[in-house]
Amino acid sequence: MEPLRLALWQTAHPADSTEALARLDSASREAAARGAHWLVTPEMFLTGYLIAPERLIAHAETADGPLLQAVRGIARRHRIGIVTGWPEANKEARPFNSAAAIDGTGALLAVHRKTHLFGDGDTLRFTPGSAPPAWFDWRGWRLGLLICFDVEHDEPLRQLADAGAHAVLVPTANMVGYDQVQRTRLPEAARRFGVAIAYANACGREGETVYNGLSTVCSRAGERLGAATRDEDVLQATVTFPTSTPPARTRA
Repeated sequence: MEPLRLALWQTAHPADSTEALARLDSASREAAARGAHWLVTPEMFLTGYLIAPERLIAHAETADGPLLQAVRGIARRHRIGIVTGWPEANKEARPFNSAAAIDGTGALLAVHRKTHLFGDGDTLRFTPGSAPPAWFDWRGWRLGLLICFDVEHDEPLRQLADAGAHAVLVPTANMVGYDQVQRTRLPEAARRFGVAIAYANACGREGETVYNGLSTVCSRAGERLGAATRDEDVLQATVTFPTSTPPARTRA
């Protein structure tokens, strides 16, 4: 089976969606030229993350709205899969913090709604998703989606592992002061649940919040396949297809 070639785009959040799409187009073109199958952006990249709640509501769209239609066009143009996030419209309450997986033909393969909201930053802006983690099949791989704080909880990873996922793609916006997530949690969780984890973090500042970078890719054995510093970067990593049964999973 063909290895999975990933590009984790560690970057600052944009000022607006126009900037986001322009930068995404450029990053996708460059990642495709370097042979990546998938480009993973930080959490909520298409609009900004910790912006005013009323701005998020104003920019919230369904999965068939103009924002993801534009992303689908970028993916199709550069023939690269893209995982990125946006505020998904929710008629009943605050929007969902969602991530979409769009393949190199422009097809929307999966949408995951963040289930584990982190602190007031999330709870004042979003409604938690209630569905199990999303996954999709691509060229023989089964790939799962989680968002940021989701990956710090065992149950979403257990659900994806039980669904047969080989790797989990995680747009995130982890902050300074929480380096233990990348340093300790990711390799430990990858090893324990037998899934590779690709964690694409933001960097720089958004308002008063400073993101800690350190985007990371771990193999299902917990081996660190790639790690970024704290600065702007595109982390390239290759995950090989598993050829043996994953280690037995344990319950915490």
